[in-house]
Amino acid sequence: MTAITRFIRENALKPGDRLPAESVLTRELHVSRTVVREALRSLAALRLVDLGAGKRPTVAQLDDETMAMMMAHGVITDQIGVQHIYDARRTIEGRTVALASLRRTDAEAREILHHAWSMERDFDQPSAVMEHDIAFHLAIAQASRNPVFSLIIGAFREVMRETWPIGWRSRARDEDRRAVPRLHVELAEAIAAGDPNAAVDLMNRHFDDSTKALLVAGLI
Repeated sequence: MTAITRFIRENALKPGDRLPAESVLTRELHVSRTVVREALRSLAALRLVDLGAGKRPTVAQLDDETMAMMMAHGVITDQIGVQHIYDARRTIEGRTVALASLRRTDAEAREILHHAWSMERDFDQPSAVMEHDIAFHLAIAQASRNPVFSLIIGAFREVMRETWPIGWRSRARDEDRRAVPRLHVELAEAIAAGDPNAAVDLMNRHFDDSTKALLVAGLI
């Protein structure tokens, strides 16, 4: 695995570029074809290479699936707490929203607004509100122009799907629930207006409110 990743680095291969055939790797690395195949399968599981039947392996485009599995596993096995996730998210998303306010395109601003408005529109369908909420935060990360932030926020996606319904139910009054999409709309408007200070303040308020809801639910 190390030799193959070193080959990718030394040859400056990019996503979609082909690696040598198994027979070539077997000869150059002085190992059996079985060893090469195991190494490629392991790299594919880590989303570092793509494998296709009858095709040479290629360098993979990064995605958040592996990191998401690790985060979910950490929570399930009590190695990571929900409070740890929220502390990390608050720190990271304060930065992503500031950068998004400065760097977003008009199309990205419209997408972020769309998800916020959709949260209000679909208020009576909590599962739809949740999906737009998650998409809202991912869109902000993408608009920050930092792919590392996009990977990290994407990795929190499955944990968010576990905790979001609990936080929603802990808000007993409709008034408290309606405040959630309303805050997202205000946040989206701050991003669209290119106001990083207002956006950061609203994101911090969002995490304050969410943390309180999870405290009420006894999750943190």
